Amino acid sequence: MAVGEKSRMPKGQKNDRANREESELVERLVAINRVAKVVKGGRRFGFAALVIVGDQKGRVGFGTGKAREVPEAIRKATEQAKRSLVQVPLREGRTLHHDMHGRYGAGRVVLRAAQAGTGIIAGGPMRAVFEALGVQDVVTKSVGSSNPHNMVRATFDALAKEHSPRVVASRRGKKVNEIIGHRDNA
Repeated sequence: MAVGEKSRMPKGQKNDRANREESELVERLVAINRVAKVVKGGRRFGFAALVIVGDQKGRVGFGTGKAREVPEAIRKATEQAKRSLVQVPLREGRTLHHDMHGRYGAGRVVLRAAQAGTGIIAGGPMRAVFEALGVQDVVTKSVGSSNPHNMVRATFDALAKEHSPRVVASRRGKKVNEIIGHRDNA
């Protein structure tokens, strides 16, 4: 396409593709919390929502939203989660490549790759992340804070440290077989 030339795709098709991508996303409501704002004359109550969104093919994101009504808080959280999607490399599309530790505040998590057929061994908020991510086999442990916000952020911290063998091999100047060979020998 030349500089200054417009796309030849009609506007309707662009919107159809965007809607299709959004319809493929899975939304998981993790937590709703009632919050209060103290004002002259009493308290004003609102709601805070934590939502996980993913395409079950390696992309996942989370968002938080606050509003006076629950549906509005969920909508805000979902919009933020869709904007914060991150790509996570998966081994064979079903598990992680290697073990990882994540931390956020007082929340710490340990994520371990698992054999086929293990399933998702994880507590509430972490289970929602892995279901939305599309992971089928993983073993996790939460240490410290059980606050859903801290657990989700610690899980995302750990997932950010995930590297595929191809990336590690290119960084080290080796072949992928050399990297994977070490994993099989261990």
